[in-house]
Amino acid sequence: MINVLTATQDVVQSKWEPAGPNQSLTSEIIAAAIEVHRALGPGLLESAYQAALCRELSLRGISFIQQVDMPLAYKGVNLDCGYRIDFIVGDAVIVELKAVQEILPVHEAQLLTYLRLTKLRIGLLINFNVAALKNGIRRKVL
Repeated sequence: MINVLTATQDVVQSKWEPAGPNQSLTSEIIAAAIEVHRALGPGLLESAYQAALCRELSLRGISFIQQVDMPLAYKGVNLDCGYRIDFIVGDAVIVELKAVQEILPVHEAQLLTYLRLTKLRIGLLINFNVAALKNGIRRKVL
């Protein structure tokens, strides 16, 4: 059994942030993701993990919106480029899900770009295609 506190502490961070409401929220999100991974394991499509995480967040009473359209502003015009943020949780944390062999720099760049464009500060990149979920989580703070 994975200790949620240990898994949360092992998450890679780009910048240290003191404990606060968003630290607690990211811990809750990670705990929900661990529960989904514990139940389903690796090897499914990203859409399956997204549906399961929606259910788990709802069961835990955590507010979120999913598949958030994100137009790209360019020279005063919003361009609809098809960018969608997987989750915005508690109006504070972007969560991007993956089901890939490994997290690549382009995945981290995607999360950082979403943070920059939305002006949110905290993001989680969660790859469900790993044996232990704590090895598939990256926490980024702008």
